Order: sequence, then structure tokens, then C-alpha cells
Amino acid sequence: MKKIGLFLALALISTAAFCQTSLSGAGATFPLPFYNMAFEQYTKATGEKVTYGGIGSGGGIRSLSDKVVDFGASDAFLSDKELREMPAPVVHIPTCSGAVVVAFNIPGVEAIKLTPAVLVDIFMGKIKNWDDASLKRLNPSVKFPNLAITVVYRSDGSGTTNMFTDYLTKVSKEWATKLGAGKTVKWLTGIGAKGNPGVAGTIKETKGAIGYVGSEYSFAQKIPTAYLQNKAGKFIRPSIASISAAGKSSIPADTRIMLTNSDAALAYPISGFTWILIYKDQDYANRSLAQAQATIKLMEYMLGPNAQKIASSVNYAPLPASVVKQAKAILRSVTYKGKPVIK
Repeated sequence: MKKIGLFLALALISTAAFCQTSLSGAGATFPLPFYNMAFEQYTKATGEKVTYGGIGSGGGIRSLSDKVVDFGASDAFLSDKELREMPAPVVHIPTCSGAVVVAFNIPGVEAIKLTPAVLVDIFMGKIKNWDDASLKRLNPSVKFPNLAITVVYRSDGSGTTNMFTDYLTKVSKEWATKLGAGKTVKWLTGIGAKGNPGVAGTIKETKGAIGYVGSEYSFAQKIPTAYLQNKAGKFIRPSIASISAAGKSSIPADTRIMLTNSDAALAYPISGFTWILIYKDQDYANRSLAQAQATIKLMEYMLGPNAQKIASSVNYAPLPASVVKQAKAILRSVTYKGKPVIK
């Protein structure tokens, strides 16, 4: 009897292990440090394995469209046109707020101020050298070297690029006309690098470089970042407080909004949400109800206090309580074979 009991116990343990689901996602590199830590802690707490590939927002959207992942991730929300092009309805779950910072490598210089106009002129290739008169006027105490400026941009489809160019489009009619906003644009100058890690690494290794990266990558690699003049005329350093300030505005029910160039007096001007994207009906690609339930449980965890605390620990701004409430309402709309996954 003891042997039979032991056999049954082992069988039950084996069955429980077998029934555990695993989830996979792909997309934005912008929130990668946050996602890596949060998914690791989720696995430790629940035993549910979550794998995530930081392949850029464009890659994440394609992976979801091809139905080869349980979730995609993007720093750029899908436009109405892009939503129509997806094989089935998709919902957006915001996970945190972050900033796109302007990082630079000028020997001997740790801090600079940039206005929107000067920033645009640098990234359009009009200002070519660090000792340019416009930079000196803005930063009279900085000793700029006679050093060529090398612009570094994302070579892959990127929500980080979308956030950065969305901001530049809002502050410059010329940028809006000639380049516009998007996950990719036709840059007029500079060199490309893949992913936020690639851009951050290239800036750090290249004297005279300037580029845009998710704030965590600049902080982690100790790359100096510029103070940017916001809509209120204040020069703002990126921080959790200044990023959070941009998120405290009116947010639509589906959370699809760009927070760049906020009216808030203390807001860092290139801030925004990053989202996880899932299908509104989870019955696709032979997925089981258990897989659908596991996906929603993971989303609930990402909106919860433990994950939001992790976000702030790695320099992302936690979601305002009002946005968490909106995101949870979106989760309640998710179905499996037409029936709600959660109530």
C-alpha cells in the first residue's frame, strides 16, 4: 500500500508540473530591464515560466500578428489602421511609464541643456559640431570641444524611436514635414545601432556621440543625459518624479495616448507608457483555456504592487492608480471562446 501511495503521490506531482503553463513574449527593449526582473520574480512566486525576447517593438508586433507568442510588447500603441491590419482585435495593457533620454558622450562634459529647436537641429544634421554657437549660448559655463557630433539612432523598428520622433514632430513643423513620427524614419544624418543596448553602447564608445535611449540604459551605463526644456519652459532632468508628472493627465479608456510634450510644469517632455499587447479573444493558435488564464494572471501581476515596485527600482515610473484601474477594466474584457477569462 505504501508503494502504491508513493506512486500516486509522485504521479500527482508529475501531473501538476506537467499542467504548469509557460508563456512567451517578444518586443520592446525599452522596458527590458523591468520585464526581465518582474518575469523572474513571477516565475519564482508561481512556478509559471515566462520567456521574453527584446527584439524591438516592431518585432514584437509582428510576432503577435503571426500568433507565435502569447503577448507582444511595444512602446508605440497600434494606430487604428494598424489595429485593423491585425488578424484579430488586440488590447493594450500599460505596464509602466518611462522616458526617452538624450544621451551624449562629450569628453569632460557631464551636463548640458537643450531646447527643442537645438535638439531638432542636431538630429537633422544642421548643428554638426559641439562648439556650435547655439550650444554655447545655451550652456555658457560648459567648455565644448571642437569635436564633430555623431548622431546615433535605432536601426530597427522601435517604440523608442516612435516616442522620440513623436516628440520632435510636436515641437517642430520642419521635422513633422520632412521626417515625421514612427517606429522607423529616414534619418538625415548619423549611424544606426540595434536596440536600446546597441544605441547606449555606441554612444558610450564614440566620442562626440549623441543619441536617444530608454532612460534605464543611460542610467545603468552611466552615460550623461541632457536637461530638456519642456513646454512650460523649464529645463528638466529625467527622473521618476518628472516622468510620473507626464502621466497624470486625462487618459482614454483604451490607454492609447502619447504623453510627450506634456503641459505639466515639472514633466520631462519625452515620457510615455509602454504596453503589453494581447488578443482580446485568447482562443487562437491552439491555445488552451489554461494558457489564456495564465496570460491574464501575468498581466494582473504586472499591474500589481510587487511588479510596480520593481519598475520604480529600475528607474521606470509606476502607473498612476487611475491607469491601473483602466488597465484592469481592459483585462476584464478579454475572452476565451467568447466568454470572459476573468470576472
